[in-house]
Amino acid sequence: MKTEGKVSSYFKTKLRGLYKTAMSDAEAEADIIRKTLDKIAIIKALRSDRRSARGGMSSGQGYQDTGEPRKAMRRGVLMTMLQQAASQLPMMIGKSSESDISLASFNTPPCHRYDVDDIDEEGKNGKERHHLSRRRVVPLPKMKANPQTHPNALFKKDQVVMALYPQTTCFYKAWIHEPPTRPQDHYSVSFEDTSYADGFAPPLHVPQRYVVVVKETKRR
Repeated sequence: MKTEGKVSSYFKTKLRGLYKTAMSDAEAEADIIRKTLDKIAIIKALRSDRRSARGGMSSGQGYQDTGEPRKAMRRGVLMTMLQQAASQLPMMIGKSSESDISLASFNTPPCHRYDVDDIDEEGKNGKERHHLSRRRVVPLPKMKANPQTHPNALFKKDQVVMALYPQTTCFYKAWIHEPPTRPQDHYSVSFEDTSYADGFAPPLHVPQRYVVVVKETKRR
């Protein structure tokens, strides 16, 4: 091409073939990545089940009662676990044309009722257990979205959500101040706070894993 100074029919055909081969290789690689992420998710689920069988789960997760007393977890350890869970969340892989990807890339709760222990009450007067129905449980995302390839899978600016307040185990009502702009970015959210004149606090950063939809309770 450099020698001839133009793109001849021969080189056009050759380039077209190279492009098709490159696209096919990229799609095959993406398929391998998706299958790998699925296997990683299965391994994580198995590890979680084993931890659950040894002594239950932490606050906000399903609890499996083994009949044995569970040791109280130090808050620092729990905060580290929450940070690790957020950083290890796998990236959503798929075609950018999939505009109908929902925000609910969530784990579907398999149970109808849950027993949840309040970790903040442990070590005080025993442990406080709450019995919750499935409709009162909001599952966390099992994948995070890349803003550059799946912007429709993210909450939008000014959208109302429930978000985990940093360094706590509690979700509060918040507004999306800014959605992530890069894969490694967190949401910038403003939590509801009546102590401020405008009704909400200055923005804080919250990982994608801990920003969920507001689940309205129907009144009877």
